Amino acid sequence: MRGYYTADEVRTAEAGLFDEVADGVPMRRAAYGLATVVAAELRAATGGVAGRSVTLLVGSGDNGGDALWAGSMLRRRGVAVRAVLLDPDRAHVKGLAAFRKSGGRIETDIGTPDVVIDGIVGISGSGPLRPAAARLVETIAAPIVAADLPSGVDANTGAVDGPAVTATVTVAFGALKPVHALAAARCGRIELIPIGLRLPDARLQALEPAEVGALWPVPGPFDDKYSQGVVGIRAGSATYPGAAVLCTGAAVAATSGMVRYVGSATDQVLAHCPEVVAAQTIRDAGRVQSWVVGPGGGTDEAALQALQDILATDLPVVVDADALTLVAADPDLVRNRSAPTVLTPHAGEFARLTGSPIGLDRLGAVRDLAAKWGVTVLLKGRSTLVAGSGRTLVNDAGGSWAATAGAGDVLSGIVGALLASGLDADRSAAAAARVHALAANLAATRSGNVGAPISASPLLAQVGAAIRVLRGQSLSP
Repeated sequence: MRGYYTADEVRTAEAGLFDEVADGVPMRRAAYGLATVVAAELRAATGGVAGRSVTLLVGSGDNGGDALWAGSMLRRRGVAVRAVLLDPDRAHVKGLAAFRKSGGRIETDIGTPDVVIDGIVGISGSGPLRPAAARLVETIAAPIVAADLPSGVDANTGAVDGPAVTATVTVAFGALKPVHALAAARCGRIELIPIGLRLPDARLQALEPAEVGALWPVPGPFDDKYSQGVVGIRAGSATYPGAAVLCTGAAVAATSGMVRYVGSATDQVLAHCPEVVAAQTIRDAGRVQSWVVGPGGGTDEAALQALQDILATDLPVVVDADALTLVAADPDLVRNRSAPTVLTPHAGEFARLTGSPIGLDRLGAVRDLAAKWGVTVLLKGRSTLVAGSGRTLVNDAGGSWAATAGAGDVLSGIVGALLASGLDADRSAAAAARVHALAANLAATRSGNVGAPISASPLLAQVGAAIRVLRGQSLSP
């Protein structure tokens, strides 16, 4: 499990470290890691380190000190290093002295470097870049290596509310912070540099790929189609029969149990997946261990009655799409159900559920809704958040290939299948999000036109391959 720590948690851990080691040691550890990453970037881009050029953007405080110390270390490797001091009177004293001693130059312009180090703002900063810094950043044409986090991006929420740095690489010092998951697109590649921090269990965590593979249900020697989980799906309508096809197809691909379908798209569903067992009504669907309700199902009286009947059971339920619209009109449908309930909104649906836009703090918003309603909330996005009982799980998709119509129907089918297998709600949602994102990436890179936009159908076609990739990682020695 990968943990992400708030600025306060990191500062508390740093205070303990400062009591154990000599003054300045943690900063020089961080700076050495930063210099090592920058040297690797130079080598990859230009074939060497000596004779290359680096510019430091130096703010006040420790983040600027990290950059200055790293600059002094790069100077000793033959790199031409200049520093632009954004607040000269508050530059880190020891870092600046070491930089000057190494032969580094203080300049007022960026020049034409091979790499720029962003040391403007650290984890204690908040808000967008100030105008002078923003103007400098706008002129950068070189790759940017951010010290701990891209300046102008909030450490705890990943929020950007104005000018901010977009880094090629972010070098995280001591611990990953929420920004590294919630604003991954701003961070670029992330390199974690240990500096000796002792950290508690994080409240924000991510399942490692191998952990997802190990969680995935596969048939054991004594399993049958019932013991592996039976998921019921109420989806689709005359207007949106494809939603039923995508949702049931995903459930079929996700596990080896059984999928039962109730809805108006039986012919289309069976044409795509003849192994699905169809029923006329929820009551005669037979034995199921979880339900998925909502994708393409409409918001009329029949859809509302179906939602009420499903939520009245003592089974885990995934509430998606049109069913979320019905819940937004009557939250008591799901509030504090005794059985697990997973809501899977995108930002617009989340706003309907809560009555207001999600705002900059996605993490706080999803935790608040989950706690108030007693449900698990899977908030979709490039960084998908899953909040339920205690901890929050995050999955950075690594891209936005899944931002296409129908992809959410696929996701809800996967979540429902995992719930039917007996996996708890939080891990079902997070593991499904990981497979869903990987399937989208595979669809975009394995298609005939690599890197072209995809639709939900090729994403669905790669669900099995994504599971095999993750299962393979869990089985590797």
